[in-house]
Amino acid sequence: MKILVTGAKGFVGKNLCWALKNIRDGKDRSRGGVSVEEVFEYDLDSTAEEMDAWCAEADFVFNLAGVNRPKDQAEFMAGNFGFASTLLDTLKKHGNRCPVMLASSQQASLTGRFGDSEYGRSKKAGEDLFLRYGEEIAAGGDAACAGLRPRVLVYRFPNLFGKWCRPNYNSAVATFCNAIANDLPYTVNDPSVELELLYIDDLVDEMIAALKGEEHRCEFDGLTVIPSEGRYCYVPVTHKATLGEIVGLLKGFAEQPRTLVVPEIPAGSFAKKLYSTYLSYLPKEKVAFPLKMNVDERGSFTELVKTLGNGQFSVNISNPGVTKGQHWHNTKWEFFIVVSGRALIQERRIGSDEVLDFEVSGENIQAVHMLPGYTHNIINLSETEPLITLMWANELFDPGRPDTFFEPVE
Repeated sequence: MKILVTGAKGFVGKNLCWALKNIRDGKDRSRGGVSVEEVFEYDLDSTAEEMDAWCAEADFVFNLAGVNRPKDQAEFMAGNFGFASTLLDTLKKHGNRCPVMLASSQQASLTGRFGDSEYGRSKKAGEDLFLRYGEEIAAGGDAACAGLRPRVLVYRFPNLFGKWCRPNYNSAVATFCNAIANDLPYTVNDPSVELELLYIDDLVDEMIAALKGEEHRCEFDGLTVIPSEGRYCYVPVTHKATLGEIVGLLKGFAEQPRTLVVPEIPAGSFAKKLYSTYLSYLPKEKVAFPLKMNVDERGSFTELVKTLGNGQFSVNISNPGVTKGQHWHNTKWEFFIVVSGRALIQERRIGSDEVLDFEVSGENIQAVHMLPGYTHNIINLSETEPLITLMWANELFDPGRPDTFFEPVE
């Protein structure tokens, strides 16, 4: 399949093009049912000749080109309606009836009885143009096409966010992410304002589904999506959050290098997607950050990552011949995972004389439970090499109630 993407250097276009090229190059084999032969990337620096040639060859067109923040209001109609008209005329010129997708906006829903704006009118005009084009295909010229459902996909996107989105342009999320990541000033006029937000990876997933003829169709009543076999299309996964909630989450993310606490980011959650977006705006000097190493003659112990509900990770380095541990816990339990060196891990149930021995090494990595109610230790068996152990504890260390009691294993 040869795919034409207009607006290829924009936020959505760049993400979509890289996804398509990963499929084309065999780097992404998770998209069953999609075969990409070529990706034609049209943008402001492309020529009319390239547009003509690509419209002749394309098997699918994603029209993502548009004008968002022009100097002159008249540019809205020229960019959002005029270019769409040129694109469709070029396809008709070559008799190319391939599927076409239009990236529109929820602002198009706010024309007429719901409100008005020059931007919204231009988007609505582009939508109407595409829908009429689809009707012409279904009705017209070629008997083989008569009666077919128009393969015209008009998407009304809400507020978009994700990596590579331009800050201080038309995305509040991008602006806040960039400002907080780079310690820049920002303003939240009304923290209670709620946004409907669409993450770029969810959008791209829907575009890949559209290539397979599996787009989600609907009608709109204002901003309300009514799933149906309607004229419009939509991305089924969106999130709602207030400006105050967004900024609050971002401030928490910015604290992670200091506290080591990773906020709760459940799979599929807005927080998870926002955290990935925030990280993409970090300057070089914040990409790496120091960790506090607690060093003594035995080696070192360094906390790595803490979580609010799933404990914490640490790394322990033991010098040759050193024994560490020799303590037990009532409720806390741990995993010891030796990743380099050779060690003997010993555990003994409190009140018992039986010792459980586990000889482990980085050559055959295992996870060993440190059982509640068992005193335990770890001994570096090497006389020359340090022992490196990754440790996970099921709860954060609380210096007020450490739940740690000295007791030799033997």
